[in-house]
Amino acid sequence: MNPARPRLAVRAAILHDDRLLMVNAWPGRTSDLWCLPGGGVEPGQSLPENLIRELYEETGLAIRVGAIILINEFHDPAGGFHQVEIIFRATLPTGAAITLNDPECVVDRFCWVIRQELARLRHKPALLARAVWGQHAAWYDQLEPITT
Repeated sequence: MNPARPRLAVRAAILHDDRLLMVNAWPGRTSDLWCLPGGGVEPGQSLPENLIRELYEETGLAIRVGAIILINEFHDPAGGFHQVEIIFRATLPTGAAITLNDPECVVDRFCWVIRQELARLRHKPALLARAVWGQHAAWYDQLEPITT
């Protein structure tokens, strides 16, 4: 089997009152696997622009994008699927009402979890709690056009 070209995705780690927003987007609730909200990157937009769009599509939330905290890579050796996810810290605007909805009908479940609850929830990536509740961040150089 020929492996597929890796898919690039962005995800948001949103902490509110020390609770992390998790989503489940498996059609028909066929899986108990949870992840951060986000999705595939479209060309011509920066990573933060993609994340803002994806978060709105999946949750109806407007966010502010912060620092990268984790780069996660996974694949399905049998099926050829390969994805690279860039996970950013994100915040909600001060005083914003938190009403979750799914305008694009992608996510069927939402939950806010504290660190101990996340440990009992089947989720990916495995290093998520360490990245979210840790203090480390990576640098990100904004998308720039190539000039000649």
